[in-house]
Amino acid sequence: MVESKPKPKSVGFAKERRTSLIKLIKQAAYSKSEREVFNDFIEIAAISIANSMPHTCRESKEKRYFDIINAYEKRHQMILFDMFKELVLLLDEHARAGGPEDVIGPIFHELCINSSRSSQFFTPQNAANMIGIMTCGVDDLSKVIKRQGYVHIQEPACGSGVMIMGICAAMMQKEHNYNNELLVEATDIDIRCVYMTYIQLSLYGVPAIVIHGNVLSCETWSRWYTPFYVLNRWDLKLKARKLFA
Repeated sequence: MVESKPKPKSVGFAKERRTSLIKLIKQAAYSKSEREVFNDFIEIAAISIANSMPHTCRESKEKRYFDIINAYEKRHQMILFDMFKELVLLLDEHARAGGPEDVIGPIFHELCINSSRSSQFFTPQNAANMIGIMTCGVDDLSKVIKRQGYVHIQEPACGSGVMIMGICAAMMQKEHNYNNELLVEATDIDIRCVYMTYIQLSLYGVPAIVIHGNVLSCETWSRWYTPFYVLNRWDLKLKARKLFA
């Protein structure tokens, strides 16, 4: 987990990490396509994070994890582990440089595995940062945080979570700590987007519920709780708020 404390940027180092991660994906694509490797990677990464937290679906997720990993040869399994290590280091670099930044989304597009037929194109990070600054520039944001201790945002089509990361970066600039002053509820109909958002919000230390569902039909298929949501007992905070509202 990384702290929301900005440090001087080291763009070159982050770029090297990103290139290294893409190379590892290509290396692991020996008997599988890059799309399959990417999809498997984000799923086992999400499961690994989720299974470190207490929840009711641990056994089914663990079985799914081993089903995926055992489909790879030993040497390619090690590449998948190296990919996760590289991702953690890359996210950490961005967090220390200037705030959370979407890393997985651009890789998703670079590998050309997004669904262009359904117009699946993610917002660029600079646009998300601008929207975040505009949102956090509103006086009401500070008033809400002062009144209830946090701000609650909902993202009905989260993609890779880029808009949320734009909010987090802007909160840092406004000297708000998104680790405990932000609560996120993010939803997407594409399970890959759920995994991408869940992984990044988890590793950036954002309290969040990431939902695989359809906000238009009000369907929910699964819920993924980030470590900061679980460890900081946001479930109890929300219950207490409803009781004393």
